[in-house]
Amino acid sequence: MSLILRWSGRVAAGLVLLVLAAVILLFGAVWWTLPSRDGRLALPGLSAAVEVAFDDHGIPRIFAATEADAWMTLGWLHARDRMFQMEAMRRGASGRLAEIAGASALRLDRTMRVLGLVPRAEADLAALTPEARQALDAYAVGVNAWIAQRGRFAGPEFVLIGAPEPWRPVDSLLWGKVMGLWLSGNWRTELERARLAGILAPDRIEDLWPPDTSAGRPDEPLRPSGAAAGPAASGEPATAPRLVGLDRLIAQLPVFPLDAPLPALASNAWTVTGPRAAGGAPLLASDPHLGYSAPILWYLARIELPEGRVLAGATAPGVPGIVIGRNERLAWGFTTTHSDTQDVFVERLAGPDAYETPDGPMPFVRREEVIRVRGGDPVRLTVRETRHGPVISDLEAPQGRSDGTVLALAMANLAPGDTAAVGLLALNHARDIAAARDAARLITSPSQNLMVADAGGSIAMFLTGRVPVRRSGDGSLPVPGWDGRADWQGFIPFNSLPHVENPPSHLLVNANNRVVPPGHAAFLGRDWFGDWRFRRIGEMLAAQPRLDAGAFAGMQVDTVSLFAREVLPAILAAPRPAGAGGAAFDLLAAWDGDMEGQRPQPLIFHATIGRFTRDILQRAGVPDDAQRVGPEFLRRILTQPERGRAWCGTEGCGPLLSAALGRAVTELAPFHGPDPSAWRWAPAHEARFEHPLLRFVPGLGGLTRIATPSAGDGETVNRAGLRGEMEGQFGNIHGPGFRGVFDLSDPAGAWVVIATGQSGHPMSRNWSDQLQPWRDGALLRLGPIEGEPAGRIRLLP
Repeated sequence: MSLILRWSGRVAAGLVLLVLAAVILLFGAVWWTLPSRDGRLALPGLSAAVEVAFDDHGIPRIFAATEADAWMTLGWLHARDRMFQMEAMRRGASGRLAEIAGASALRLDRTMRVLGLVPRAEADLAALTPEARQALDAYAVGVNAWIAQRGRFAGPEFVLIGAPEPWRPVDSLLWGKVMGLWLSGNWRTELERARLAGILAPDRIEDLWPPDTSAGRPDEPLRPSGAAAGPAASGEPATAPRLVGLDRLIAQLPVFPLDAPLPALASNAWTVTGPRAAGGAPLLASDPHLGYSAPILWYLARIELPEGRVLAGATAPGVPGIVIGRNERLAWGFTTTHSDTQDVFVERLAGPDAYETPDGPMPFVRREEVIRVRGGDPVRLTVRETRHGPVISDLEAPQGRSDGTVLALAMANLAPGDTAAVGLLALNHARDIAAARDAARLITSPSQNLMVADAGGSIAMFLTGRVPVRRSGDGSLPVPGWDGRADWQGFIPFNSLPHVENPPSHLLVNANNRVVPPGHAAFLGRDWFGDWRFRRIGEMLAAQPRLDAGAFAGMQVDTVSLFAREVLPAILAAPRPAGAGGAAFDLLAAWDGDMEGQRPQPLIFHATIGRFTRDILQRAGVPDDAQRVGPEFLRRILTQPERGRAWCGTEGCGPLLSAALGRAVTELAPFHGPDPSAWRWAPAHEARFEHPLLRFVPGLGGLTRIATPSAGDGETVNRAGLRGEMEGQFGNIHGPGFRGVFDLSDPAGAWVVIATGQSGHPMSRNWSDQLQPWRDGALLRLGPIEGEPAGRIRLLP
């Protein structure tokens, strides 16, 4: 017996040693993937040696002899620091995430295969200009040099999943396809609206997505709301067919943040010139708001070329060029226009393999897709397309819907001839707003507001992207596809879009508010974001007659919510609750709407309006999974008494608001304590950045998570989009992952920060080292490195 026990102990000890050895080997392999900051390395394809100097935050300064060498070096650096981020992007766009993530990624993969981003990107690549193709080819050479040098050690994730495949120029175009898809997601709203049409009366549905009445003037942010909305779509209204069974289809579509990379989007950008600019030349601020991840989407860089050429700002791993930033003469930034560039068409079947058109039955275009699944059997998918676009209802009903129809999706960014890559590279070359306008014309997707300023003192805002001209209808609901009445008739000509150049006010602002001024002929869409951030930026600009980069940086982290100020009177007009709810009511009565992190009121406010919204939607019979409504709905019913009574009853919304406040305080007390005055918003509103793959691995998810308490909310200039309440927490899940301020009076005037760090390696000191300055509103100067660099690499041909 003792012999058995001795051998059992030895076996157990041996197993422990084997496990320990495996852990040590794995740790060593992951450690080996950390790139060096110093050295001399070969990069075949360069025309001359390239110097790369790193500052303390790992931000590179690239000194190259040619632009092609710069893009090759940038590709190498992106791969060096963010190879898995690039891999996840192209796999997500290609519908190949399940190969590494298993069945959990099938919902996204199936959707992407149906949309067919890869074949469309391949067609666009073949039609690019030689200059753009040269840039993409050079970038791919740099990426592939890193892959060839490192193989399975190209990044820590590849130790487990194997070496990445070679990078192709078409992979860079997929980044633009993904952005075009998620930055214009109106088709989801169409399906939700059609789904609720069988539950709610038309006036209730209009309340959920109220028409916009803001000024629509980027040069007049202080103009009061209440102007007439923009023009309606031309032509006779298209009758929307009554659709049933949409619940199952909607359940098959990717959901943020679970499996879709981006949420409903927002951004800020503004610029001033003339007497408003303290340095005598324009200043421009830009902070795009996207879903949070670790690492963040953006990668900072400065590139110096011969003849004084400079590029500095935010790049996107996977793409050559500065996406937001400046050169020696021009600065630029982007916000999402939210033009409606997507429509759902209801197609009638004409037998098993065809559908009806105005010219008679037409066969579907078909292709077969096979999705390989890690740890599972392959999934086979037949993708069908109509003349309008891919059949999205096949995600739920591959043989057609029970009513003899299918649903096809028309998307402007799926249309052939996408020249967005050409336009972005042309923007990098532009030296004045005239050249920027020419570049904007070429950025066919996504639909964006391009804010630009040049060193000569000019400023402008140009709209990019292709916006459809509809024969009828406003694009708010699915429309018949069989009779052609709602077909697209091309796109709005670029010169007919509402661009603005050199306004008399010497300023331009956009924060995703409506950009179509009253009476303008272009119809961009029905649905717009509220203009609270836009007007708040206008207030701050008006309060400072002359502005510099420091003032701009301070504005970017402002946490005053004009939305809260607008709806707070309705809450304070409600009956005061008893007990702790009454104490919370008194705190709101003394509040100015500032979502500052060390105050209790933001927590009380959001818990109250969240509870109130759920209560009234449930009363109306809106399904739980269809309750994703925006603050525009709350503004409408809390500031328009007749609409409030329609939802809340003849007594108005006061009693329901009072009850919601009392319940909210009761629900928060177990997590935050019994005294509302001791609550704090920032700890309950944590900004969280998680690795797209490792977040699902027990233990590793916590080790790789980057998090910090945060201020602001979804309607403050310092945007901090909320996840619904979970155990007393209101997570901050999307916002300004990048902030930039550019002063054209200073040749090195670029101040930037990203929310995580330059590195995509959790063991790197630059994995999260920009989190604190980002949280605190500090910016890093992206000029020449002062003193000795923190690292230096020389790349040799």
